[in-house]
Amino acid sequence: QVQLMESGGGVVQAGGSLRLSCSASGSIRSINRWGWYRQGPGKQRDLVAHMWSGGSTEYADSVKGRFTISRDNAKNMVYLQMNSLKPEDTAVYYCHGLSSMHFNYWGQGTQVTVSS
Repeated sequence: QVQLMESGGGVVQAGGSLRLSCSASGSIRSINRWGWYRQGPGKQRDLVAHMWSGGSTEYADSVKGRFTISRDNAKNMVYLQMNSLKPEDTAVYYCHGLSSMHFNYWGQGTQVTVSS
């Protein structure tokens, strides 16, 4: 089992920045892909970014050049640095881990609200 807990959400003005953090515990070595997803009001949950264990990354087109996913293996942390935030980035952001056995692990989510 893997437990994930997000933090760092809040309210920010358009153009501002936030850094989300995800603390991971449990069978972390089973995870071969880490990611961030988001779900806006009345919308489905969509991929924001993910990072493979080898370090390669992938981003949604809407956040390319503005968001950066990173990981601190020593601290068992995954981060999402969000810059140049827009009102359309408003959503609940979820940390995600995909294991080598294709199990999906989710955090409880953290709210990000970008005001115009």
